[in-house]
Amino acid sequence: MKKKVLAVLLTGVLAAGILTGCGGAADDAAETPAAEETQEEAAPAEEETAEQEQGEETASAEEKGTITVAASPTPHAEILEAAKPILAEQGWTLEVTVFDDYILPNQVVDSGELDANYFQHIPYLDEFNAERGTHLVNAGGIHYEPFGIYPGTKKSLDEVADGDVIAVPNDTTNEARALLLLQDNGLIKLKEGAGLTATVQDIEENPHKLEIQELEAAQVPRVKDEVAFVVLNGNYALQAEFSVAKDSIAYESADSEAAKTYVNVIAVAEGNENNEGIKALVDVLKSDEIKQYINENYDGAVIPFN
Repeated sequence: MKKKVLAVLLTGVLAAGILTGCGGAADDAAETPAAEETQEEAAPAEEETAEQEQGEETASAEEKGTITVAASPTPHAEILEAAKPILAEQGWTLEVTVFDDYILPNQVVDSGELDANYFQHIPYLDEFNAERGTHLVNAGGIHYEPFGIYPGTKKSLDEVADGDVIAVPNDTTNEARALLLLQDNGLIKLKEGAGLTATVQDIEENPHKLEIQELEAAQVPRVKDEVAFVVLNGNYALQAEFSVAKDSIAYESADSEAAKTYVNVIAVAEGNENNEGIKALVDVLKSDEIKQYINENYDGAVIPFN
């Protein structure tokens, strides 16, 4: 088709050259319809090619399929929303189901109802598997969230008084992390070796006779107006509209061992970690585009994991 168009164009050019050499104005006018006809003939061919290419891209996108992910509202579901258009360009549809607790997201993935979840760190994942007999595995680390001490009725640790109440998460790994942060800031001292399994029973020294109030993680920010201080996971701090950089009294440093231990991961049922869709999801979440999104939107409360 293109060769035919080219031949017609060359013929038209030669004819035009001959007629122009004769200097006839009427002949110039006669030349125009032939050129317009050639352009009209070429246009449908170009449109047809463009439509075919678009059709091929659509067909390719439809072939990849859907990735279903359970996530906490903030920041996990938000980060996934930012990943959607990037995955769509690769032919994947990402469907996100938001959960407000830490139990159901693991259950729906272990049962196969959803493909993956994004809300937890590795110590919690390991603990959940051990306690509930699930078989979930880490498919890729995405980010970590510095744990922080935030103001309640008091704004500074210098104001701490005997009998003050401090609210902490009650699940094993997050409670230990909260207690370690309180210890790092001189409020309590834990028994030697308590580490990542520490509970209130491991408090060896408590000079201010602080009351450690253990609550389900989602409930901790809700009592901030009733207790002296709250110790929060990064995602619940965000939901409470706390900024790590601006509002926290103290928090884990970005290069601390604790922060790196608690990297948030994409978790899947064992055997699915090499699934094509899961690998695509992890790659996008670790991409420069998503790292930039995280850095621009979370004010240090969420840090990309390299």
